[in-house]
Amino acid sequence: MDSKTIVLIIRWLVIIAMPFFLGLGMIRAVLAWDYPRFEYGRIAPDAYGFTPEERLDLAHATLDYMQRPEPAEQVIYLLEDLRISATGEPLYNEREIGHMLDVKHLTDAIARVWRLAAVIVVGGLLYLLVQPALRPTGYRVIMQGGLATVIILAAIALLIVLGWSFFFVQFHELLFPPGTWTFYYTDGLIRLFPEQFWFDVGVIISGGALLLGVVVAALGRWLVNLK
Repeated sequence: MDSKTIVLIIRWLVIIAMPFFLGLGMIRAVLAWDYPRFEYGRIAPDAYGFTPEERLDLAHATLDYMQRPEPAEQVIYLLEDLRISATGEPLYNEREIGHMLDVKHLTDAIARVWRLAAVIVVGGLLYLLVQPALRPTGYRVIMQGGLATVIILAAIALLIVLGWSFFFVQFHELLFPPGTWTFYYTDGLIRLFPEQFWFDVGVIISGGALLLGVVVAALGRWLVNLK
């Protein structure tokens, strides 16, 4: 394989991987951030008896489970052991536990895809930028990867804002088995994470990744014009 072909492959791999790197990176950042504390100050309190402190503690425990490095089946006990303080009953029922196994499988897959995208983006750009003759190509790839992110995330953000219900349903139908992701308003998952919670998360993730794409595209454009 000649050097031009190698450069062409690296170029397209980086451009394709950039939206995954930035978009999935935003998901991981929101999971790591104490987002429930911010969100619970904005949305209505729990209508079925959680105090603000208990609601926040239970949300933190749930997010801790999702971020644990072990497989879901090994740490699901963290959710099974959660109790509602007023009654002593389990926070999550059997259907909710099953869904949370699926959710962690998804978040673990997101982490793996993000790491792969990071290797492609960082490794590919290093290959291009450390060689003076290839730096102009590297600068253009930065700009094009940022533009690809802007286009994809702008479409997603627009869909979230203008067609949230459609997006929410299709997202879950695509990623989870039918009938496993709908719950009652009195169930723990909905009490901790109501639909408004997820709408706001979607706006923050898509808007944040879109902004990162703009910054990356602008940086690439500046570097291209600098040469």
